[in-house]
Amino acid sequence: MRKGLGSSAYYEQKRMIEGPQDAGPDLDRKYWVALALFAVLALLVWFTMGGDKVRVLGRPVELRLIPLVVIGGLALRTVVARQADRIRREKKD
Repeated sequence: MRKGLGSSAYYEQKRMIEGPQDAGPDLDRKYWVALALFAVLALLVWFTMGGDKVRVLGRPVELRLIPLVVIGGLALRTVVARQADRIRREKKD
């Protein structure tokens, strides 16, 4: 076993038991970075995928809309998770 791995495992276990300690500003920064990356990914999809159409449930849909819906769903999940975290922190205080 390499030196130092035991201590990092100890601190990770301690953090899991105690829970996050005032991680608000760090989580807010990560939230905005995540949303910006979702936007960049959506722009890349929009400009790199062709406008070909495929049939979805018998209706023609632009091919680039399918990954945009997936990215939008992930972004929505991120927003809901942040709101849930805010509510949990308010109840804790």
